[in-house]
Amino acid sequence: MDEKKPPRKRDAEVTKAKIMRAAQTEFAAKGFDGARVDAIAELADVNKLMLYHYFGNKDELFGTVLEAVFSDFRVHEARLALDHLPADEAILELVEFTWRYYLKNPDFIRLLSNENLLEARHLKQSPNIGHINTHHHKCMAELVRRGIEEGTVRADIEPKRINICIAALGFFYLINRHSLSVTYACNTTSPKELKEHLAVMKDIIARWIRP
Repeated sequence: MDEKKPPRKRDAEVTKAKIMRAAQTEFAAKGFDGARVDAIAELADVNKLMLYHYFGNKDELFGTVLEAVFSDFRVHEARLALDHLPADEAILELVEFTWRYYLKNPDFIRLLSNENLLEARHLKQSPNIGHINTHHHKCMAELVRRGIEEGTVRADIEPKRINICIAALGFFYLINRHSLSVTYACNTTSPKELKEHLAVMKDIIARWIRP
């Protein structure tokens, strides 16, 4: 009788990718506590034991999904061509990129919001998140340094404050879009409202960072 051959590497990668996609969908829709491993396995069309084989448990799977969405965000961010722009304009380009990325990737907002409800316990345990964010930190530090030399950025601003404020201006608006729509009796996600909010974000950051 022929011995069973171990799964090929290609098959394993395909299976893991299917599980990751299903997990992202389930976690983004229902949060960590509401998501069920059974539902993820069913959506991925895999045996639940296979899911545990590749990802250990629910916590490890959620942590892996978080790393993946953060990595995707940073990879796209790193592709921006900013060197040819004055530093202040490059920072405003980052504002627009961040906003448009959030709009195209709502799962990122949902997953990160849920992780904050969990006090970032998965990110704290991640061995990779520091590396994933390295270019992000260096990029803004370099833009501020260059901006000070050019005279386009104030000398008293910390790079991390700019990054935090860019994220906050977009993140708060989108995660609270439903309550904001009720409060201000408008559709906060209409093309007009989204365009106007981006303009406000860029104006706020521009007025703050420039000398």
